[in-house]
Amino acid sequence: MSTEWTPSQRYPDPSIVAIDPVFRQYLLPLAKVERIATGFRWCEGPVWIGDSRALIWSDVPGNCMYRWDEQSATTQVFRKPSDNSNGNTRDRQGRLITCQHLNRRVVRTNYDGTLDIIADQFDGKPLNSPNDVVCHSDGSIWFTDPVFGIIGYYEGEKHTPSLEANVYRVSPAGQIELMATGINQPNGLAFSPDESILYVVQSRGEPRKILALDVAADGRLSNQRVLIDAGEKGTPDGFRVDIDGNLWCGWGMGEAGLDGVHVFNPDGTLIGRIDLPERCANVCFGGLHRNRLFMAASTSVYSVFVNTQGCPGG
Repeated sequence: MSTEWTPSQRYPDPSIVAIDPVFRQYLLPLAKVERIATGFRWCEGPVWIGDSRALIWSDVPGNCMYRWDEQSATTQVFRKPSDNSNGNTRDRQGRLITCQHLNRRVVRTNYDGTLDIIADQFDGKPLNSPNDVVCHSDGSIWFTDPVFGIIGYYEGEKHTPSLEANVYRVSPAGQIELMATGINQPNGLAFSPDESILYVVQSRGEPRKILALDVAADGRLSNQRVLIDAGEKGTPDGFRVDIDGNLWCGWGMGEAGLDGVHVFNPDGTLIGRIDLPERCANVCFGGLHRNRLFMAASTSVYSVFVNTQGCPGG
């Protein structure tokens, strides 16, 4: 386990940087970045389980899911093997929804621990490798399906894609629908607070971009546009949205000032960042009041308390 990182001894934490003065309203002067667990291969898909005060996340190439208990500050194996799980969320009934690379599917963990398959094919063809997932208040489940888990044997099994890399919706009745195509390897996704906008990371564009799409009452998407151009070295991955509509994005490129979390306002303007010693893949809000940001970085998981709350559904 790595021991080279130590938390700042100063308040406020210098690793939390206000690019725009507006970001200061979201900072707590006596809150610091903490590393809560380390020693993994590639951390992804953090999700808060509020009724047990626990965080669950995936180590994709480690083929394992872990659970960190907030009260005891201890980490245990949650599921191993995990079928190279990646993104996680909870549905509106509190059940865990997980993207699995190995079996190329999205599954739901029932209250008794059994698994239901939510989606594993479209139009009679197997999915690629579901990556990230969110839930809408109408009960539908939305997920991205890039090829990352089938291009080799590190994050799954090697296969030839049968489908384009798309964004899908599973209706409350269980019907899978194609919602967006033509996005170059869609990755992280999230809704705006009023669910009128769906944000999607285009992770193989040059440069990478975070796209915004309007969501109609029937779930149809339109008016695709670029909200955030990540620039020459920007690498957005997964992200979540707070109640003010700000996007808290996992970021990283192996350089100081680029590894960690970048925070953008709803207009797509960078307002702040949280510097970490390693690339951050994804985040979620949790804690008793959903005001604790959990950051799944390369080999470790970090957290920091902030002066806002995460939206439901992520």
